[in-house]
Amino acid sequence: MNGRATGKSKGGLIAWLFLLPFTAFYTVYTIWPVIQGVYVSLHKWGLMGKQRFVGLDNYAKFLGDKHFWSSLGNTTKFAVISAPLLILLALTLALLANRPTKLKKALRVGYYLPSVLSVSVVSFVFKYLFSPYMGFVNGVLHAFGILAPGQEILWLTEGNKPWAVIVLVTLWWTVGFSMMLYISALQEVSPQIYEAADIDGASKARQLFTITLPLLKRTTYLVVMLQVIAAFKVFGQIQLITDGGPGTSTRPLIQYIYQAAFRNNDLGYASAMSYALFLILIVLTLIQLFIQNRRGEA
Repeated sequence: MNGRATGKSKGGLIAWLFLLPFTAFYTVYTIWPVIQGVYVSLHKWGLMGKQRFVGLDNYAKFLGDKHFWSSLGNTTKFAVISAPLLILLALTLALLANRPTKLKKALRVGYYLPSVLSVSVVSFVFKYLFSPYMGFVNGVLHAFGILAPGQEILWLTEGNKPWAVIVLVTLWWTVGFSMMLYISALQEVSPQIYEAADIDGASKARQLFTITLPLLKRTTYLVVMLQVIAAFKVFGQIQLITDGGPGTSTRPLIQYIYQAAFRNNDLGYASAMSYALFLILIVLTLIQLFIQNRRGEA
């Protein structure tokens, strides 16, 4: 008994030794910055350091800040538009890439490949594609006679067109990860289920809606949660393609936080808004988990 207890104790010590490096780095680079951020949000804090204690004034400030609410509205707009489209596209590509064809591996690589590119590369490419006068898209429209000579579509500065470009960029760039999650889930579906459905005379469409989609429900919940969180954290592609313009019509909340911190020299206010966004993401996640659990129990 003593030998067994000693062995367990030694095994636990070894496990903790393996966990120690990760725990140390996670504490220093994740947990401590979160604690420090709360401290900063309670102060008037510039790029040169702490100035004075202001308590909850930074939190009260964004409640009456119209730019905060407009930026949050832009972020919500992006999430409402992009997340459903991305989930639908990821599922469609996964179904196409999961078919037993010779091109299956090539399709998976091709669909996933944009995900390995950096946001700067993707943003530069699409900014060139949709730029007026010298852009590829307008050039193609001119070549086919859709646009008259001298006529240009201002994709990045006119009406809701910048949103269309931003959503398109995001779909093309990020769909690969969600697609792979769906493919992993499809691999776990037994082929015998589809064989039985074929014997019963079920069409492919009926199999999709009565077998495939119900079995992918848990993966869909995961993808929805990840995409909503990612959509509320959008920053890079908007910053590099439109810089929040025209005006502030495409400025997301993360970009406004960035501007408050590094352009307006107000790190305390930026930290307070960051925790407001953090709270929003927690609430959205809890709502989704609640819905998932309710439907799972049903």
